[in-house]
Amino acid sequence: MSTMNTVGRPTTPNQVETKPATLTGGRGLLQDEHLIFESDGWGKTGVDLPEPKTDGSDLGDLVRRDPIGLPGLSEPETMRHYVRLSQKNHAIDLAIYPLGSCTMKHNPRLNEKMARLPGFSDIHPLQPQSTVQGALELMDQLAHWLKTLTGMPAVALSPKAGAHGELCGLMAIRAAHEAKGEHEQRRKVLVPTSAHGTNPATAAFVGYTVVEVAQTDDGRVDVADLASKLGPDVAAIMVTNPNTCGLFERDILEISRLTHEAGAYFYCDGANFNAIVGRVRPGDLGVDAMHINLHKTFSTPHGGGGPGAGPVVLSEALAAFAPAPWVVSDGDGFKLVEREEAEAEQAFGRLCAFQGQMGMYVRALSYMMSHGSDGLRQVAEDAVLNANYIKARLSDLMSPAFPDGPCMHEALFDDEWLKGTDVTTLDFAKAMIDEGFHPMTMYFPLVVHGAMLIEPTETESKQELDRFIEAMRALAGAAKAGDVDRFKGAPFHAPMKRLDETRAARQPVLRWTAPEGSNIAAE
Repeated sequence: MSTMNTVGRPTTPNQVETKPATLTGGRGLLQDEHLIFESDGWGKTGVDLPEPKTDGSDLGDLVRRDPIGLPGLSEPETMRHYVRLSQKNHAIDLAIYPLGSCTMKHNPRLNEKMARLPGFSDIHPLQPQSTVQGALELMDQLAHWLKTLTGMPAVALSPKAGAHGELCGLMAIRAAHEAKGEHEQRRKVLVPTSAHGTNPATAAFVGYTVVEVAQTDDGRVDVADLASKLGPDVAAIMVTNPNTCGLFERDILEISRLTHEAGAYFYCDGANFNAIVGRVRPGDLGVDAMHINLHKTFSTPHGGGGPGAGPVVLSEALAAFAPAPWVVSDGDGFKLVEREEAEAEQAFGRLCAFQGQMGMYVRALSYMMSHGSDGLRQVAEDAVLNANYIKARLSDLMSPAFPDGPCMHEALFDDEWLKGTDVTTLDFAKAMIDEGFHPMTMYFPLVVHGAMLIEPTETESKQELDRFIEAMRALAGAAKAGDVDRFKGAPFHAPMKRLDETRAARQPVLRWTAPEGSNIAAE
């Protein structure tokens, strides 16, 4: 008995569609592509340069003696190489990107247009401040709205990403304890079991001892365990809210009260701010420091190693310790406070050489201004609605890690429903690639066995969510029906098939080596 799959092609139960290999390695519009070093044309160049008028003897030992080791490609060949590579990557412009706890949402092109305006895209950090007044004013406006959205009196814009923001916040906390003469006494930071891995890593990097706080059966901080571990030796707690299980910490006000009564500070991981932006101000919850991923909540390009931006908002108790530089205005315009003196006397120093990522500032402010306060509130509401829609549509086939009550911005499932199928979370994720979807976050948070964490964000329509959900339901049905071969060999249609990620991570090959007998070598 044949059926119709999601794209209208006839299939047979328990059968994975197979196709003959092509002669070229290409498949339709997807061309086969080798490493750029394996390309022909080593004896040519894409540009003609005049012969140098000097022999380079003034360069001493720096004169090149061997071939540079780069392939010679024409402009069309170079363009085709990178376009073909781009077609092998998943992208938010291609389909839903359901990574949990990552907020991979559409980035409006308006933001890109604004970031490319002259005066933003072509300025240099060493220009005289009188020549970049517009950029400084934009930074001042961005700082204003970040403080308004979080209910915090100060913000440090310079951190480059979330983990860098954590470092900034903990260094401000450390400076505050040093100012009170308590740093040597307060050497511990409390971190929940479900925290992002950067939280304990950052605390350890700053020199603190990390103490784990237990989690309750419903996926939230165990307040009793937290209270038992708070004391005069604790410098801070680090809590994500909404947390990494996709749940709002209902006891957040009590957590804040207990922390402050113990003389510690409350650091909040702001990676999930997208779920509450415009709805909740962290400052009203008692938060002392929180980083904000501009490249998540306020839509700047995300992935590929950067760029990012992780400004840190600070409470009144920590504001004086914010790192330089920051923007101030007076009758003569805007300027940067860059030295630890006068109003910056207690600043813990500088976190980076300059002011941060200007392009990220422009994109984030463009996003805020185009949405307005009501639009930002709707961002959070739609993100939460979409996640709960996915949870509701999949809960009859898959097992929610925390089934009672709604989730926030992400739906978390465990692998209980896969027991007895001989299919693992990894197998299921690999099969998703064959269906044209990037897998959700797998095996995280670690407190959930075989975790599958799905964050649709607010930018996905119901139509796209339904397409994703139907694919997930079809795969879940295949797993339960015993179609193990579909999963164990997946992905069948990806360019590189199934890879050994563990080996790739531990033994990466980062250098191309020319075949034996060749006098060409990459440098």
